[in-house]
Amino acid sequence: MHTLDTWHKTRIGLAIFAGVEGIGAYGFGSLAVDRGNFLWYALALLCLCGCIQNLAKLIWSFGHGRT
Repeated sequence: MHTLDTWHKTRIGLAIFAGVEGIGAYGFGSLAVDRGNFLWYALALLCLCGCIQNLAKLIWSFGHGRT
């Protein structure tokens, strides 16, 4: 778990996690609209927040020179 956490903090890790969470947000959002279940809306919102957070950290790393 520690190795995954360390890798997640790299630029490539942030980009991959943002992409996976973005795809998850799209998928769960699609299910939420199709089925009307609040659980799917909650999962879509959770994935969307994670995607935005990872993208913000990725952009911040480019501005401040971290790897």
